[in-house]
Amino acid sequence: MTLDAAVKRVHVIQGEYKVVTDPDVVLSTILGSCVAACMRDPVAGVGGINHFLLPGSAEAMSSGGDATRYGVHLMELLINGLLKKGARRDRLEAKIFGGAKTIARFSNVGEQNALFARRFLQDEGIPIVGESTGGEHGRKLEYWPVTGRARQYALTGVETQKTVAQEQRPVPAPKPADNSIEFF
Repeated sequence: MTLDAAVKRVHVIQGEYKVVTDPDVVLSTILGSCVAACMRDPVAGVGGINHFLLPGSAEAMSSGGDATRYGVHLMELLINGLLKKGARRDRLEAKIFGGAKTIARFSNVGEQNALFARRFLQDEGIPIVGESTGGEHGRKLEYWPVTGRARQYALTGVETQKTVAQEQRPVPAPKPADNSIEFF
């Protein structure tokens, strides 16, 4: 039996985060311009990952945007999820992945995502103990949150374009205000 045979794989998609304490769980995701922050408390044996599309801000979210797309929202959810499972803020450590410039003609949102993640973690006093960001190709990431082990696989140009297409899923249109009039 190989080392990975007993592993329980949990895939994390854009807009999600997961926190686990099971040492047999590996969290995986596929990243293009998106960024995943992997955080853990090595003493408490708890860790997790998030996957965000845009850096975001309080203003962007208050204007009716989908909060699950934004790093500012998912970083807070991940930290709070870790604390609820017994982590202590002063012991947290992080690794960040993703942020590729996958389409040359577009603005470099991947770079903005990576910069946001670095700045957020610095502001929160959480050290970054590993990073693989930037480049032109996507990544498949595997993260063992209890041990902090991370492994990535570079995606080919075709695989990256498929990832980019998935990341650019349509945003649900805001619901129109109910301005109907009911006559009695």
